Amino acid sequence: MGLGDTFNNFLNRSHFKREDAPEVVIDEYERGERHILEKISYQKKIREGLGRFLKHPYQFIRENPLNVLIISIPAALLVFLVGISLIFTTYGLTSLLTDTMVDDVICLSVLIAIVPLAILDFLEQKRTNSLEEALPNFFRDVAGMNDSGMTLPNAINNVASGQYGALTPFIRRLNAEMSWSVPFVEALLRFGKRVGTPLAERAVDLIAKASKAGGDASEVLRAAANDSYEFFNLKQERRNNMLIYMVIVIISFLVFLFVIAILESTFLTTMAEAGEKASAAGAGSFMAKVDIAFYKRLFSHAGMIQGFFSGLVAGQMGEGSAISGLKYSAIMLTIAWITFRFFI
Repeated sequence: MGLGDTFNNFLNRSHFKREDAPEVVIDEYERGERHILEKISYQKKIREGLGRFLKHPYQFIRENPLNVLIISIPAALLVFLVGISLIFTTYGLTSLLTDTMVDDVICLSVLIAIVPLAILDFLEQKRTNSLEEALPNFFRDVAGMNDSGMTLPNAINNVASGQYGALTPFIRRLNAEMSWSVPFVEALLRFGKRVGTPLAERAVDLIAKASKAGGDASEVLRAAANDSYEFFNLKQERRNNMLIYMVIVIISFLVFLFVIAILESTFLTTMAEAGEKASAAGAGSFMAKVDIAFYKRLFSHAGMIQGFFSGLVAGQMGEGSAISGLKYSAIMLTIAWITFRFFI
């Protein structure tokens, strides 16, 4: 029911119709209602979308690592456009096709775009693992205290004084809500939503449904603890089993760079020198046309591209997410760039 309906009901109950009200009272009421609606609209704007980003940029970015692309991609495009413009104005149009500085600008732009996302995703994965590791212990401790005769609010109050790593602030918030007489199921659902990890939402949903069905709270908590423990262990086991494949991807990239280094320093150089000598002697060998700089740049492109996409493959295989592989992509892309700029 809106404010206007409430006001009309009040007038009807008091046998006082709106059209009988003084014009001053109506205008004052409408101005107050309009002021309230404007405040609601303003609060909605600053809590969502661009308004939230402008008011709380750090919190907005930390909520989802992908949000950092709002900053990193425009920054990368700016660096790319400025770099290309400087190269064009200084060395001319042909330099865009022949100068390795263009590759440097592209490499730097890609790193600016992906490194912030890689760092935030790594921190988020670390936080998620810390939360999911502590979750089974929390449920198990609450179940044990409930078995000893404590009520759920008292059990959670005792548990809240302990240390559960990154989960501790969420437990203390849950304890505060239950101390304010918020029902256990409702407080637990809010707890799962605040934690925000798939394992927490799954465990909380299990506990809530079992509690509503009339199950024993201790047994439900213990079942959720065992389920969370098994889920976390399976996740860690999968990552450990896939670690060898991540190592294979990284080693294959390093072997690729090593083969290119040997190829460039021995085969191509030797063939180019032999071709120059044959051409000077009038033999007209086709090897005299070998352009070492062209092949070196071609190999550098191949190395950087392989490094970037090998990192994505390593992340997908080892951690189940291509975004998690951006940290490997950034590292291997940097290694490829340094190798071709300073050693090959």
